[in-house]
Amino acid sequence: MAASTRNKQDEHGVVVRNKARLVAKGFAQVEGLDFGETFAPVARLEAIRILLAYSSHHKIKLYQMDVKSAFLNGFINELVYVDQPPGFEDPRKPNHVYRLHKALYGLKQAPRAWYERLRDFLIMQGFKIGKVDMTLFTKDVNGDLFICQIYVDDIIFGCTNEKLSHEFGDMMSREFEMSMIGELNFFLGFQIKQVKGGIFIHQEKYCRDLLKKFKMGDCKPISTPMSTNEHLDADVDGKPVDQSTYRSMIGSLLYLTASRPDIMFSVCLCARFQAAPKESHLTAVKRILRYLKHTPSIGLWYPEGAKLELLGYSDSDFAGYRVDRKSTSGGCHLLGRSLVSWSSKKQTVWLCPPRRRNI
Repeated sequence: MAASTRNKQDEHGVVVRNKARLVAKGFAQVEGLDFGETFAPVARLEAIRILLAYSSHHKIKLYQMDVKSAFLNGFINELVYVDQPPGFEDPRKPNHVYRLHKALYGLKQAPRAWYERLRDFLIMQGFKIGKVDMTLFTKDVNGDLFICQIYVDDIIFGCTNEKLSHEFGDMMSREFEMSMIGELNFFLGFQIKQVKGGIFIHQEKYCRDLLKKFKMGDCKPISTPMSTNEHLDADVDGKPVDQSTYRSMIGSLLYLTASRPDIMFSVCLCARFQAAPKESHLTAVKRILRYLKHTPSIGLWYPEGAKLELLGYSDSDFAGYRVDRKSTSGGCHLLGRSLVSWSSKKQTVWLCPPRRRNI
């Protein structure tokens, strides 16, 4: 076992909590012997956005709790032994090992064990688990709707009756070692503003950190992420650039698309050239960063009171990509007036133009 430390920060980058935890050393575990099932459901970003849109519609104020040592709450069924931690050896039995009854950070089954423990506790309290999203729990309390979303060791919850939200926080603190963070305002890189009239989410802090990371903080802003007449291709004769840096930029931008559908097409187009990036591709990515410099605080607005109807739009060009003549499909879904899902993807098949026949 070894010690691990990390800091939890708020939306301004200020350290709000220092964390230390005991971690199992990375010895190889044998499937079927040291662990069985390792899969643990994790909420998708689409599910988080749907929750925010739904909460805004019902005027539910959301709160956040954090489990101090989440994985230490999970019980394991397999026989797992660990060495005695340095500094805590038994002088009478220095060569003995400990058998684990609870999970530790670093064990393959630890996430699953924690999820099962939390799931069983919530079901015992009368919550119903989502049929599609296994991390969403709901409960009807005398006509009041209570919702709870789990993301590993972070819990988002709220109720139409705010008193029940505080009671839930006290109940969870008694069962697990948890800390009440307060109103939901920073989660998974999202800055969330719960104001009168709706909820606004954006990633301004992440955007500024991204510009600083790639030394584009002093770049010249530009009003569009990509020129309308720009057509990127493989650029076989172009000057190669560092592949790891290019991939890191693409990966960072892809996470930013979680609240920025305006850069979805541009980022996905540049992502096609990660295998052999050239200088022309890097220039296109830097233009996206210059656009972010111009619009760091753009986000999504989820208004109150909109009728909850799921509405979807889709479109595609016809063989618009000049390299392989494949089409690019795009789509979005709105829950009421709240945009909750979008995509931009090149199709896997190509369409050839019809042949002319002489009669």
